[in-house]
Amino acid sequence: MPEFAYSFQGFDPAVHVRASGREVNVSPKAAREVALAIRGKPLPEAIELLESVETLKMPIAFRRHKLKVGHRSELAGFPSGSYPVKTARAFVDVLKNLQSICEFKGLDPERVRIIHSSAYAGRYSPPCPPKKEAPSRVYCR
Repeated sequence: MPEFAYSFQGFDPAVHVRASGREVNVSPKAAREVALAIRGKPLPEAIELLESVETLKMPIAFRRHKLKVGHRSELAGFPSGSYPVKTARAFVDVLKNLQSICEFKGLDPERVRIIHSSAYAGRYSPPCPPKKEAPSRVYCR
C-alpha cells in the first residue's frame, strides 16, 4: 500500500477521516475552485452542491481562474462562475468514498465537516520527438 504525503497537518485517526483522488483526469484549475467551494461545508451539503453542479442548477464561483468566464446570477458574492461537471463528478466520487469510510469507522456521516480540501496537478508526460512521417504530437507512456 503506498504512503502518500498529505498537506493537512495534525491528523488524528480517532477524530479525522481522509480520502483522496489521485491522478484524476480533470482540469486542475476547475479542481482548485471546486475544492475551495466545498471547504468548510458539512459532507451532505457538499455532495448536494456538487450534484446540483452536475445537473447545471448551481454554478461554482471561479475566484482565481476567471478570465473569459461569464457572470452567473445564481452566485451572490462573487459574479464569475462556471459549471465544472467533470470535476464535480470526480469530487462526488471522492466524497462518497469518504462517506463510506466514515460509516466503516463508526462515525456519523451527517456530522462530518470538510476541514481541508486541495487540488494538485498530476504527473505530466512530455511529448516524444516525432519520427519520420508520424503524427507530430505523440505522447510517451
